[in-house]
Amino acid sequence: MDYLKLCDSDYRFMSIVWEHAPVPSGELVRICGEELGWKKSTVYTTIKKLSEKGYIKNEDAVVSVLIAKERVQKDESNYFVERTFGGSLPQFLNAFLGGKKISEKEAEKIKKIIDAALGKGGDI
Repeated sequence: MDYLKLCDSDYRFMSIVWEHAPVPSGELVRICGEELGWKKSTVYTTIKKLSEKGYIKNEDAVVSVLIAKERVQKDESNYFVERTFGGSLPQFLNAFLGGKKISEKEAEKIKKIIDAALGKGGDI
């Protein structure tokens, strides 16, 4: 299965785009300069690269999102669990918790997520 994955710098850039889109490319240059310390040329190179990959579009000097943040997060999470834990959610959860205690509220939310995944209803 092909997963949508971004390197760290592209993910940081996309986080800014997701937060501000649609955003004029000049404004995006300013924001990336402030938040990432990037130069104008780096921003435009990244816009071009991520446009070619289909994550964003730059039309009339306005950058907008084509792939939602939640989709990328889902794919990256699935890729991580598949690669690191052979796709085993119980192994992932066990390693993630690592002996940490969770609150009753967190446990209830996790139960609702599991129930929803099983088709038993429950709003997340």
